[in-house]
Amino acid sequence: MTTQQQPRPYVPSKTLDTPYPLIDNDPHLKRVIRYARPSDYLAGTALGASVPGLMLLWERVAPSHVGKGGFPPIMRLAGAIGLVGGFLYCTERSTMRFYGFRENKREVEMDMREMVEKVKKGEPLYGKSSLSPHMQGVASRNSRYSGVWLHVIPWFNLVNHEQHGVDTAKYYLQAERELEAERTKS
Repeated sequence: MTTQQQPRPYVPSKTLDTPYPLIDNDPHLKRVIRYARPSDYLAGTALGASVPGLMLLWERVAPSHVGKGGFPPIMRLAGAIGLVGGFLYCTERSTMRFYGFRENKREVEMDMREMVEKVKKGEPLYGKSSLSPHMQGVASRNSRYSGVWLHVIPWFNLVNHEQHGVDTAKYYLQAERELEAERTKS
């Protein structure tokens, strides 16, 4: 007796009511970094530099008297903490735009341009993946909206998959319009 395995139903991800349009509810880390604004990098740099800066200030205000070899390791640790904290802050600001929690007009336009170009070239919208569709779904469910809790657990999407919580038909329609416009132009 053989048992037939039933296909698992696809359950779409929950879409939150946000003040700005949703671009992607599970953006890949590379995309988050690519779409970051200069203000995000500046904010991350400022936060990262403030950690060792505060250590220097505290050493001036209340000297620790640890001796010649005691302060440099503390500064290296403060620098490392600042570097990680600045990176997380920069990526969190960028991720919030993907979710539609912050103003994202620039990112919406960048997303449309990028995806329409991929449609025109015949490439997969969100990249190729070596994982099975089931494992892609698992990865998606584990990292969807993870940027909301980035300050608690740094968790990024590092997997290419097709489950991003947006209707991709808009990219194909725009690509058709552009291709039609190019045909009528020539």
